[in-house]
Amino acid sequence: MKLTSLFSIVILALIGVVLPGAKKPAPAPVSSVSWISLDEASGKLQQQKKPVLIDLYTSWCGWCKQMDKKTYSHKGVAEYLNDKFYTVKVDAESRATITWQGKSYNYNPQYRCNEFALYLAHGQLEFPTTVIIVPGEAPQAIPGYMEPKEFEPLVKYFGEGAYRSHGFDEYHRNFRPSW
Repeated sequence: MKLTSLFSIVILALIGVVLPGAKKPAPAPVSSVSWISLDEASGKLQQQKKPVLIDLYTSWCGWCKQMDKKTYSHKGVAEYLNDKFYTVKVDAESRATITWQGKSYNYNPQYRCNEFALYLAHGQLEFPTTVIIVPGEAPQAIPGYMEPKEFEPLVKYFGEGAYRSHGFDEYHRNFRPSW
């Protein structure tokens, strides 16, 4: 009798160890930003005016990869950017000719980057750099890695149009995060 009870306890313990792992829900799908090309963004701007958000990166930049992994894959960030912006990734070291708003930009061997990157970042190259271009205005370059909580007020400032009536400092003081 004792052997049967001991055997039952061992079986139940094993079931308790095995089944919880089998019952784990599948991980939630990772949200992602719908990146488009500069040409696509240019064409879409003709149809509907929205700010363009450019992720200016390099292939060797570790913080750029972190921003992709932690910030751009955050559900709130991805959903918001997909709704309010045309989102484009630009490799700052691209050797291809880049055309934007009727002007062509080439690779500059002196700076070892594309002139478009120099234009976007106003000559101050740091990676990653988030660039926001409001239609008809100069690019706004914000250098450095940002976590979603740091990124939220920035993109909402432009995405909600607050830049038209408030300075960023004033907006940020009154900002209430939701991500």
